[in-house]
Amino acid sequence: MSGSPTSEVLLELTEVRKEFGAARGMLGRLLGRAPRFRALDDVSLTLHRREVVGLVGESGCGKSTLAQVAIRLLDVDAGSVAYKGNNVTRATGAALRPFRTGVQMVFQDTGSSLNPRKTVARHLAEALAVAGLARDRRQARAEELLRMVGLEPAILLRLPHQLSGGQRQRLAIARSLAMDPEVLIADEPVASLDVSLQAQIVNLLDRLRRDLGLSLLFISHDLALVARISTRVAVMFAGTIVEEGAPEHVLAAPAHPYTRALLAAIPQGIDGRARRRGQAEPEDQAVPDIGCRFANRCPLAAALCRAEAPPPVRVSASHVTRCHFAGSLVAHPGIAVPAEA
Repeated sequence: MSGSPTSEVLLELTEVRKEFGAARGMLGRLLGRAPRFRALDDVSLTLHRREVVGLVGESGCGKSTLAQVAIRLLDVDAGSVAYKGNNVTRATGAALRPFRTGVQMVFQDTGSSLNPRKTVARHLAEALAVAGLARDRRQARAEELLRMVGLEPAILLRLPHQLSGGQRQRLAIARSLAMDPEVLIADEPVASLDVSLQAQIVNLLDRLRRDLGLSLLFISHDLALVARISTRVAVMFAGTIVEEGAPEHVLAAPAHPYTRALLAAIPQGIDGRARRRGQAEPEDQAVPDIGCRFANRCPLAAALCRAEAPPPVRVSASHVTRCHFAGSLVAHPGIAVPAEA
């Protein structure tokens, strides 16, 4: 689905499918074959130049898998990944080099993404070496990168455990910027931080995007943060994107029952404002193999929903959804979809 602007497409995923085996080795042989879990099912997503796409959804819906596919940490089982119009799905070696430098990722867990035995200076120097920067210029560039993310060069000789959580995430961002990328994929970059630090990191990413002309795929389960930074929002459920469009459309006038359930799950204060950012996790229910993947949890589901997967429905020029009853939801915005749907 796409509700995107007309500027240059930098990163494009087309009808991507990714499956994982749930059992291998002796257990798999005893079972006859390893059962398969479809983490991504026919996912299409584009990221335009200078655009911020916010990807939201509950835990386990496939957001991180999509990020790893987009950065080519995981290979797809079907579909394609393209960078600036070039198909890089199976590219290797020199053909993949522009993609490897042009698309970088900021991970959620700095404890895993940063080597505990390497200093800040070494983390940055290694990235700058891969980027092709001459050795005698790396120190100055490392200091420049640290200042760009709000850190002082005095920390260059520190190890990751000597930094605060916010400082480690800023270092991870600086290391990604060492490659001089055009696209930054931020996978839950603030999930492990407290609320005040979350706001600081989101503000930093937004400033860097504007200053450096970056395109940003911002992945989160926090609807408030996504609304704050995104120019376009994509809502994911059970490995599919069910709704996509401008934040003022998707989050203010959602046309899919799942998006409405996410919004309804935000606890409200006495004055009607959300007292806690984020979303409650809906109850776990099996996802059907055919039809709409949300059918088992949707209070509006009918026989059609269980028999046929809903096609993309264009609600407006910049708003697309996958729901057989999108027209009714748009025409009657007061239809309630409970949070426990």
